[in-house]
This record gives sequence, structure tokens and C-alpha cells, in this order.
Amino acid sequence: MGHTGNHFFEKFSNWAVKFTGSPHAFMGAFIIVLVWAATGPLFDYSETWQLVINTGTTIITFLMVFLIQKAQNKDSKAIQIKLNEIIAAHEKASNRIVDIEDLTEAELDQLHCYYERLAQLAKKDYDIHTSHSIDAAQRNQDYKYEFFKRKHEEWIQKQEQKKESN
Repeated sequence: MGHTGNHFFEKFSNWAVKFTGSPHAFMGAFIIVLVWAATGPLFDYSETWQLVINTGTTIITFLMVFLIQKAQNKDSKAIQIKLNEIIAAHEKASNRIVDIEDLTEAELDQLHCYYERLAQLAKKDYDIHTSHSIDAAQRNQDYKYEFFKRKHEEWIQKQEQKKESN
């Protein structure tokens, strides 16, 4: 039963999102407002007359929030899949970027800062084809770590040799 209900909701929400974004829906809503305004004198602009449009628009707005959010979620997921495919297909792109939408806001901010730094590095390059991927940056970081670790170990050995000679 749940699967059938989800299928129905999927079909209905797709139709509703497409319809409510159409010129026909706008014209329908505009006509409803015109008819409502035109009937004002017939109902002496009563509270009930005002309540009809207020209640109707409130209910429609409430329901539309969920339809719009569902459409946004679906569109966002489709865009993420397309971007993931582009990343996976490009040999120089870092595959670590696939599925970053599951990261926390703080982790995304950290990546954003990293890419801002990469953009600054790219501006300094004379060759626009130079790649500054996360993998290249990781290799650079690994190299620097190993280099300074070796230098530090050499320094410690020299300090120990000095102690022994004294």
C-alpha cells in the first residue's frame, strides 16, 4: 500500500508543480481574485467574504510549501547526480568531491575556503591549463609532511650527536 501511495503522490506532485508554474494556473488564480473582488459589493465586504479569500489562500500556500520543497529536493538530487557524473568522468577531477552534499555546513565551509585558495593559486599561474585538484594538493601536503618530518628527525639526530660528543 505504501508503494502505491508514494507512486500516486509522486505523479500528483509532479503534475501539481508543473501546473502551478504554468500561465494557466496564474490566469486561474487571477480570475478567482477578480471574481472575489467583484463579489465584494454583493456581500457588503463582510467578514465572511474576506474570510473566504484569506482561508483559501492560506490553505493553498500551506500545501504549496510542501510541493515546492519536494520539487526542490528532486531537482537538487538530479543536479547532484549530474555533477557527480561529470566529476567521475573527468580524469583530473577529484572523486572525493562526489557526494559532498552529505557533509556538515562546517565541512562545506572548509572546502569552500580551500577552493577559494585554489582560485587564488590559479590566478597566479600563467598557464590556464594547470590543474590544482584536491589530490594534487594532498600530494603536496604529503610531500611537505615527509620532507619536514625527515628534517626534524635529522635535527634530533644532530642534537643527540652533540649530546654524545659533549
